[in-house]
Amino acid sequence: MATNGFFQSVYKLVRQVPAGCVVTYGQIAAMLGDPRQARVVGWAMRDCPAEVPWHRVVNSKGQVSTRNLTGGFNQQRALLEDEGVEFSASGKIDLRRYGWQQPRGGSIQDEGRDDE
Repeated sequence: MATNGFFQSVYKLVRQVPAGCVVTYGQIAAMLGDPRQARVVGWAMRDCPAEVPWHRVVNSKGQVSTRNLTGGFNQQRALLEDEGVEFSASGKIDLRRYGWQQPRGGSIQDEGRDDE
């Protein structure tokens, strides 16, 4: 797998996630056609550009993860709460309520290409 190209696809997809919604690492990997690459999605998110809404990506349990460069857990939770995402008493997000599903027929390639 060409990691840089995969990372760029991850970023394009995450940019599509609307405010108030979340997506899991595994969902991103599956949407990109390689469902076993959730860990690589995590690596991409660790190094993502500042304009990518990294805080909308959570783990498969609906919990926030940490990101050392931005203040981690507390900042991710605060950003999501600012967008209206609610957390349970145990710190989980209801993925059925807040989980984003890529629109049917949509694909990462349908979004504007950088070279156009």
